[in-house]
Amino acid sequence: MITHVAVVPHPPLVVPELSPGPDAGLTELREACLDAVKRLGDRWTAVGAHTENVVLSDVAGSFRGYGADVRVRLAEEATESTLPLPALVAGWLRAQAGAGSVEMHLVAADTEPAECARIGKQLDDSGATGLLVLGDGSNRHGPRSPGSEDERAPGFDSDVAKALQTADAGALLEIDPALARSLGAGGRVPWQVLAGVGDGWRPELLYSEAPFGVGYHVAVWER
Repeated sequence: MITHVAVVPHPPLVVPELSPGPDAGLTELREACLDAVKRLGDRWTAVGAHTENVVLSDVAGSFRGYGADVRVRLAEEATESTLPLPALVAGWLRAQAGAGSVEMHLVAADTEPAECARIGKQLDDSGATGLLVLGDGSNRHGPRSPGSEDERAPGFDSDVAKALQTADAGALLEIDPALARSLGAGGRVPWQVLAGVGDGWRPELLYSEAPFGVGYHVAVWER
């Protein structure tokens, strides 16, 4: 049974070597992420969105495609592979937290809410105890945002933050896939997987901001 959950975003900028320089906002975000994942124990299960359903373990990759050859591994003994961004960030966080391994479950970005919840229940029944949930909010906050400004973005991410702060699985499942896609919110699928992971949570929201035009949320749920 999952007993600890860490919800984090996965911007490459969370890795110091990929950031443009000292930035108080990045430092705050990075510290919140590390605080969250250090509560997961030694072996993690992780979930993130991708183009298809894939499970990765015992593999290594690099952030080279994002500007620096920062190498990461999902386990201490790992073979080389090409990893998508959620898996790269999961591997980086694993090393920072000193955890032994992370098994990465990538779920297709067009997966319907009910199927996401079914996957979450399956993970809860798998014997895993620590779950890392990787996903960004809307990328349309403000005129300089990557996806161009959309007035719906602040309300969308405010609702996500409230759901994470209160462990409201129902509210997470109610996120409209079409709205999330329109707002460039890649976290919809992993958040809805989390919604399927049972109940009985004590939640804590550690961070919720949009410092670079993208909504980033960090939360911890403990049973």
